[in-house]
Amino acid sequence: MFDSVKKILVEELGVDPDTVKPETKIKDELGADSLDVMQLLMTIEDEYGVTIPDEELTSFETVQDVCDFLEKQNP
Repeated sequence: MFDSVKKILVEELGVDPDTVKPETKIKDELGADSLDVMQLLMTIEDEYGVTIPDEELTSFETVQDVCDFLEKQNP
């Protein structure tokens, strides 16, 4: 799960793959702004066939938070 989320982050944000770790903060460390986050989430929704509720968006701080959510959706 982590590797596929990492791939999306690298492609969408144009960041160095070595900087993306489970504990990496998407906004603070990868420089994603709110528009970037929305684009990322739309890509993730399309890729995994899930819908991410608005209330979940606020809980996504790290890469691991996104992975945890997706693992709960696709056990």
